[in-house]
Amino acid sequence: MLGLLESVERDGEQTQRRLASELGVALGLINAYLKRCVTKGLMKVSEAPARRYAYYLTPQGFAEKARLTVEYFSHSFSLFRRARGEYGALVNEAARRGFSRIVLAGVSDLAEIATICALEVSVKVVAVVDAACVNQRFVGVPVFGSFDELQEPFDAVVITAFPNAGDVWRETCARFGADRVFVPELLGLSEPVQKMGPS
Repeated sequence: MLGLLESVERDGEQTQRRLASELGVALGLINAYLKRCVTKGLMKVSEAPARRYAYYLTPQGFAEKARLTVEYFSHSFSLFRRARGEYGALVNEAARRGFSRIVLAGVSDLAEIATICALEVSVKVVAVVDAACVNQRFVGVPVFGSFDELQEPFDAVVITAFPNAGDVWRETCARFGADRVFVPELLGLSEPVQKMGPS
């Protein structure tokens, strides 16, 4: 909804097809959301040339966009703080166990957070593994398409994949053993891979 309101504010005369493409959703969903916004009084619609429509935000629409923006940033900040806390605890536990060289499994914002946390406790991130990433480096660390490509030794794997964390977690546990794979609770996997405390 926030993306739609922002897009209409920028250019209310773009087609529904273009809106759908910009937001990465189905055309029918955009149509339903636009109708909903008009019904709720967040937008008004007027006819434009060539049998098209132009949408523009009402004062109520601007207020709703502001509310959603604040909500989005508040949620994002809360998620960042939670991720920072959980990844900080994971790398501390890795260091406590004597794991000083880790690999991150998945290129994401979570990998950036995990890298920052690792720097704080002198745990070295030797690589990031992500089959879908086309870049050769991520936050200054080499990226590989698979664990088979890694040449540097490492002690443990930290799951930073999103949204396919479950698949990555299962594959890495099967390959390296659950005691060498760390995953934060925020990823919502049913069983934590490792427990804090004595190993």
